Amino acid sequence: MELMYGKVVAFGLIAVAVFIAGLFYVKRKTSFIYASGIKAANTKRLKQSKLYRSLEQRYIVLRCILIAGIIGSIVSSLVLIARPYKKDDIYSGVKKRDIILCLDVSYSLYDLNYEITDYLKEVVKGLEGDRIGINIFNTSTVTYVPLTDDYEYVLQKLDELSEYFVLQKEYQDKYGEYTYIPDELLDEYMELAYKLDYYDAGTLYNNQSKGSSLVGEGLGTALYSFPYLGESDRTRVIIMCTDNELNARKKQIMDLEDAANACAQNNVTVFGIFPSEEVFYAPDEYNYDSCKEEFKSAVESTGGKFYVRTRDQAVSEIVKDIQKQEAMLVKVVMSRQYVDLPYIPFTILIICLALGLSAGLVLQR
Repeated sequence: MELMYGKVVAFGLIAVAVFIAGLFYVKRKTSFIYASGIKAANTKRLKQSKLYRSLEQRYIVLRCILIAGIIGSIVSSLVLIARPYKKDDIYSGVKKRDIILCLDVSYSLYDLNYEITDYLKEVVKGLEGDRIGINIFNTSTVTYVPLTDDYEYVLQKLDELSEYFVLQKEYQDKYGEYTYIPDELLDEYMELAYKLDYYDAGTLYNNQSKGSSLVGEGLGTALYSFPYLGESDRTRVIIMCTDNELNARKKQIMDLEDAANACAQNNVTVFGIFPSEEVFYAPDEYNYDSCKEEFKSAVESTGGKFYVRTRDQAVSEIVKDIQKQEAMLVKVVMSRQYVDLPYIPFTILIICLALGLSAGLVLQR
């Protein structure tokens, strides 16, 4: 413990000493007035009595307690005024990694998306200092979670996304093969569609004219979600999940190749997760190998790694491998803070005041 204003104690004790010396001087001077007074005789026997000795001992004890209480109160008060404190040097490792999860939320990917969001909940619980964000895209991109280290908020939003992918699965299982909805299923369908609209309203904006699964724009938006792209020295990662089944009805603002080049130029590494051929959506309309190779080429051009989700390679293994490859850059930062420590002197002050007042009240009787 240190005192921020240590001189206060020194000057205070000097002032108290001067004051006490003055009191003794005045008391000694006034005591001479009674030096020539009439003296009582035969007090020796009285002083030797048991009652007198008992009262005298009690008086001495109470007086010592009173004096100790006064001195303790004065000293503890001076210490409190001097502000006792301690210095804490806090060394913190700042993990300088930003991660954006970029999910293609086309209904064809509900199973893969559910698996990755479900596993990432455990990953997020173990993070300490990394910032994480979530973008979801189809026709348009929604910044679902901006970059943050508020992991409770991220977990809450991941739970919501998991519910969204469960609803997508329910929709695909029940109504995916219908060209029109039978009357007996219409109410149930409308209720489910209403829940899905909460998410789809953002990601399917203008889909009638623009198309769907605009992968290049999804990746480009994730890239420009990072703040201060040209200035930051943070390690930046995009984990992107898509089947690359582009259905553009107009020219994209940024195609996949352009977005990957922009990522490479801004030192943003992309890790891609692609579905297996067994669950690839609409193989009659899209060529699996072409979609895979185009996405793989884009990912690897940023220095990242491409993964195919298979039975032998679960999402958990993929994410673990990504974490292993992209080591966190740690910078040790020291910050000093001053913590006040008033508790001990304040407690002593209260105890001394209580003792002194108690002793004084008893002596007055």
